[in-house]
Amino acid sequence: MSKKGIEDLKKEYKEIRMSEAQVDAFKQSIEKAKKDNRKRSSMRVWKNAGTIAAAVLITFIILPNTSAGVAHAMSQIPLIGNVVKVVTFRDYQYDSGTQIADVNVPNLEVEDTGISLAQTTDEEGAAYDGETEETLPIAFSLKESTGEINADIETLTAQIIEEFEADVRMQTGVKEVIVSHETVATPERYFTLKLTHYEASADGVENVYYYTIDLTTGEYIALADLFVEDADYVSVISEEIKRQMREQMASDENAAYWLNEEVDEWNFKEITGETQFYINADNKLVISFNEGEVAPMYMGVVSFEMPEEVLSGIRK
Repeated sequence: MSKKGIEDLKKEYKEIRMSEAQVDAFKQSIEKAKKDNRKRSSMRVWKNAGTIAAAVLITFIILPNTSAGVAHAMSQIPLIGNVVKVVTFRDYQYDSGTQIADVNVPNLEVEDTGISLAQTTDEEGAAYDGETEETLPIAFSLKESTGEINADIETLTAQIIEEFEADVRMQTGVKEVIVSHETVATPERYFTLKLTHYEASADGVENVYYYTIDLTTGEYIALADLFVEDADYVSVISEEIKRQMREQMASDENAAYWLNEEVDEWNFKEITGETQFYINADNKLVISFNEGEVAPMYMGVVSFEMPEEVLSGIRK
């Protein structure tokens, strides 16, 4: 990009009400809250968990509530099968006429199946009971995973609300905050919750977060969990993303990504362990970037679907 092009881009940032510094601070605070709560489980799960999972009915329902108490009461409704429910843990509303907040905090809950998952077989086929690391019941693992996700979301949204209330007291900064959620259409093997965080003073800044559970194991998965051991998935995915970026820019004059900028810090180099992802209904891996991560703000949230042939041989 020419010097004039860089200056034009900087001018574009200055024209939005949230300055570049504010956007950076906003993203850093949210990412810190997210990283502080994303703890990976080191427990191994039963090798044949998928066999039992196939016999378990997994149903997802959304139940609107306005408090943790109501959410707990609703969880007592008897249901058949193993149910992961999305309930509203907290519904924060504020409207002063000039500053508005609508923060809907989701919570995941798991119902027991009524089927004993503790009884399994060892490697020789002999039956035995016990909830060891090798025979970790899927239902228990699901509860561990949903608890971890809930803690992450609660910390994230609590920080969003705290920062908004600080702006209200000072009568400065963000004028509108919206947090919403939805379940993503995925293959039967996965459950994904999408959390969307939008903030605006003039133009808006949107960030999305995906939380995915592998239902055959009950684990809250990271991107690395989708690939065979020692696979160089980072390089493979990063190169495919760059290829798609170049293809889009060649076919659309309005598309812009940071690949060969004079300011090297802006350039996208590779994905990280914190890169957002989900599995879509076609069982394709989708990589997602929030505003300003790999492209100018006007590009919004951008995503890249990985072709099957690109991941062939390295995806589990």
